[in-house]
Amino acid sequence: MDDIQKLVLETISIDKQAIVFTPSRASAEKTAEDISKLTNFQFPQLEKEILKAASTPTKQCKRLSHCIRKGIAFHHAGLLQKQKDLIEEEFRKGAVRIICCTPTLAVGMSLPAFRVIIKSLKRYSGRWGMDWIPVLEYLQMAGRAGRPEFESYGEAISIANSDSDKEEIYERYICGQPEEIYSKLAVEPVLRTYLLSLISSGIIRDSNSMKEFFTKTFWAHQFKDMNKLELIMEKMLVLLEEWGFVTINCFDDVNIVDKNSDKNYVNNSGSSVDGANLIREDFVIAKELEEKKTNKKNKNEKRLRSTMLGKRISELYLDPLTARHLLDCMGKFNENKSVFSLLQMICHTLELRPLLRIKSKEQDFIQEELVKNYKLLLEEEPSVYDLEYDEFMNSIKTTLFFEEWINEKDEDFLLEKFSIRPGEIRVKIETADWLLYASEELAKLNDYKEAVKEIRKLRVRIKHGVKEELLTLLKLKGIGRIRARKLYSHGFKDIGEVKKADFTTLTQLLGRAIAESVKKQLGEEIKEVPKGKRKGQVSILKY
Repeated sequence: MDDIQKLVLETISIDKQAIVFTPSRASAEKTAEDISKLTNFQFPQLEKEILKAASTPTKQCKRLSHCIRKGIAFHHAGLLQKQKDLIEEEFRKGAVRIICCTPTLAVGMSLPAFRVIIKSLKRYSGRWGMDWIPVLEYLQMAGRAGRPEFESYGEAISIANSDSDKEEIYERYICGQPEEIYSKLAVEPVLRTYLLSLISSGIIRDSNSMKEFFTKTFWAHQFKDMNKLELIMEKMLVLLEEWGFVTINCFDDVNIVDKNSDKNYVNNSGSSVDGANLIREDFVIAKELEEKKTNKKNKNEKRLRSTMLGKRISELYLDPLTARHLLDCMGKFNENKSVFSLLQMICHTLELRPLLRIKSKEQDFIQEELVKNYKLLLEEEPSVYDLEYDEFMNSIKTTLFFEEWINEKDEDFLLEKFSIRPGEIRVKIETADWLLYASEELAKLNDYKEAVKEIRKLRVRIKHGVKEELLTLLKLKGIGRIRARKLYSHGFKDIGEVKKADFTTLTQLLGRAIAESVKKQLGEEIKEVPKGKRKGQVSILKY
């Protein structure tokens, strides 16, 4: 019996609860499983509820159900949200006594844990190997113990593997100070997204108001170097203009046509355009420009406006870089491309990260799949020496996962082949649906009709995890991937054939409640047979 198990059993013996923080999901599951073998609790109802949370229980679900039956649970991002909610609720009720988890429970959760046990204060940090976690992260985990609404005090215990580790933990975490908090506004994806949003909403209208706004941010207060910040913002503006999301005009480059009329518009060439025929967003009101000039604006001041495309991107909460990537890819989409093309397009975005990482044993397989589908790519393969090459290859693996999902492979198969858990699958599906919706909206603005058609079908396929042949059946409420496949396999390949189907047959396939719902959706009313009467033949004995 190791130290963690001893501490856990001691916690249970004094009728208290504990959270055990582990460095990985696999460690959380193994730790919970080992502890569950040492307890005498029996909660068969919890076991059933955990399994019911998943439409098709996976090996992970069954593993969790065995643990929670004994009052022990594991908790990490790979679980379904329903399962996580159930674990947290039962922990508050006291049925679940111990939760073994990754730091997913370290922030913002108030649970009745008397004791927090931290298995390791080191994490894998990429090429640098195992490294100590930040003091702030330690404080967040330790802070889950002894919450004032549940306990008068609590205990946070860190496990040290050696005397030197013990000293390091004491100096670094017990005596150490939390790290400084730094603004992330200067990070390019964040800055370009917010800059476009501020311009689109009209909060920033020119270069002066842009500088004035950012001068008041925590970013400017912290770094106190506005010249450097202005250079970064100018770089972002140039990119946004180059991508066609904003227009930048100097005030002294514009001629006034009619300063007394709000209906006259001008562009940089001085051409007048009637308001009724205004079709471009970089036209401006003449009177507004006259007011600007009378206010003696700086001649070098730049007027900032979002284009129609830029405004829609801002409304979709997309990173402008992602939007440009999607537009470039969809511009190359044609009848020779396929679902693989669109899937890889959305997989190679910042929004879908973290992507599924390629293991060393998978490299040959992924390379073979890339070669097989090379002509379907909507972007060029980067150089092997490019820093982004690994992420590009990860996007291929993630694409293959989505392909298997829409070809109706179940969660157990996906877990085995791609090491992706049910909770992660749900998150990936939701993000993919959002990216495809955004792609469809951008494709409409650019009149990419072929792409719009395929994206609409792909959204439904990803949402339900089905082949294209089931799309018609999915229009029926209450029919998902399993019921649709069952209908299709029994010869009901479209709504017309379902409408002709005998009610008894549908009941056998779908269950009475769903069969009645389907028939009502198709405009048929099911008449109830009065009690005591029977439709059809009766037994000769009853006669």
